[in-house]
Amino acid sequence: MRIASAGHAVFGVTMIALGILGLVKGDFTPVWEPVPRGVPAREVLVYLCAFISLASGIGLLRQRTAAPAARVLFAYLLLWWLLLRVPDIFIAPTVEASWSGCAETAVMVAGAWVLYAWFADDWDRRRLGFATGDKGLRIARVLYGLALIPFGVAHFVYLKETAALVPGWLPSHVAWAYFTGCAFIAAGVAVLVGVYARLAAALSALQLGLFTLLVWIPIVAAGSKNAFQWSETILSAALTAGAWVVADSYRAIPALGNGPS
Repeated sequence: MRIASAGHAVFGVTMIALGILGLVKGDFTPVWEPVPRGVPAREVLVYLCAFISLASGIGLLRQRTAAPAARVLFAYLLLWWLLLRVPDIFIAPTVEASWSGCAETAVMVAGAWVLYAWFADDWDRRRLGFATGDKGLRIARVLYGLALIPFGVAHFVYLKETAALVPGWLPSHVAWAYFTGCAFIAAGVAVLVGVYARLAAALSALQLGLFTLLVWIPIVAAGSKNAFQWSETILSAALTAGAWVVADSYRAIPALGNGPS
């Protein structure tokens, strides 16, 4: 085993779970959705995504296959993001969902990019040096920081819906919606400018994890059969894994240290 960090292990296990889920469902898991019905060979893509998730997840947890698994997963996620998510921003720039969907995939790309930068072998460093090592980490962190901002904006655009998701035992639901929205935006800016970036990355990963534990898991544990709620639970868990990997990439930097991301 070549486990670089706790986030690495969680990310690998998450990709395995997503792959199994995709094969069992015979449909795209939330990480890959939404995919337009008119996309050529859509059914083939369903199983390709599931296979890549499963195979790369297993590969990431094995020393001999960590580098090629990280390379394949990163390349596939990046291609998916560029072809199916980024264009939405130009097609419907005023629709918040376009930005949120792009940001969700960007978090997964950032997590995979960190792993690729960590495990890159000599072949990668010679041919794709800009995407490996410290350079690769910096780009992945910038991508993650940019992704956090639409997350925060969505809390304000969908304020009523966000407040409704706050656990009933917490007071002032609207205030919590405002607070978490601001926290995402502040964390994104901190990561981008390199001011308390490690702390911001860690706290944003924690916030995503708390959303999964306190909001979505109780909903599905209560017996919800709502497909949207199950989808959001799985997506939230996957985003937590991706954010965790990015937060782990700052481990060599003091917790309150400043400097370029």
